[in-house]
Amino acid sequence: MQIVLLTALGVGGATIAGSLIGFVFRSLSHRFSDIVLSFAAGVMLAASVLGLILPSLDYGGAWGLPVTIGGIFLGALCLNLIDHVVPHLHKLMGPDPEAHHNADLSKVLLFVTAIAIHNLPEGIAAGVGFGSGDMANALMIAGGIALQNIPEGMVIIGPMLAAGVSPRKTFVCAMITGLVEVAGTLLGYLAVHVASVILPFALAFAGGTMLYVISDEMIPETHAHGSQRGATYALLVGFCLMLAADVLLG
Repeated sequence: MQIVLLTALGVGGATIAGSLIGFVFRSLSHRFSDIVLSFAAGVMLAASVLGLILPSLDYGGAWGLPVTIGGIFLGALCLNLIDHVVPHLHKLMGPDPEAHHNADLSKVLLFVTAIAIHNLPEGIAAGVGFGSGDMANALMIAGGIALQNIPEGMVIIGPMLAAGVSPRKTFVCAMITGLVEVAGTLLGYLAVHVASVILPFALAFAGGTMLYVISDEMIPETHAHGSQRGATYALLVGFCLMLAADVLLG
């Protein structure tokens, strides 16, 4: 449980770390943040397939395939439903880089709320990984989510400051979005730990949420500023790095 708590704090803390970077480098180029986010997408893609979906098939036994497929789609549909209520990232801020600076306060606060809401299932995905008992896969999943949280934390800062929110309140908002992920990680771990029978479905559900985030949010965001080629190769590097780690570490 101690390693789960420390990892949960690390996953949530990555958002806070990203926000601190956002304060220091407010004018950081979109190309750089797109590369970082694409690399994180590749890591998360490998983590979702290798650390969640394939283990779901293994743990599911004779019903592994239908349980896994059902879990993936329900996980994606869950986030799709959340998206209808509170849109996220590119849907709120738009493809125009200047939109971050021209956003009004209500739109920015909705943007931050969206990040907090979306962080909950991401945290649950990390917690479910630990619930499987495979520490290597769990750390890979948590690492991928933490990497994604750094650029996400960075993009919170600029719009809030531009909308007139004080630096102190901006940092508090960023910290809250990170704490939501800590809560999600602990919730996912405890749910699977208490009821291990739901493990195959929970793994697939978490994998579906991660695939949805990658396809619907991360990739469009990284392709919105003219850095498609670099973003694509960064994703491949992230994926292959995690694939190599999975093979070499067994």
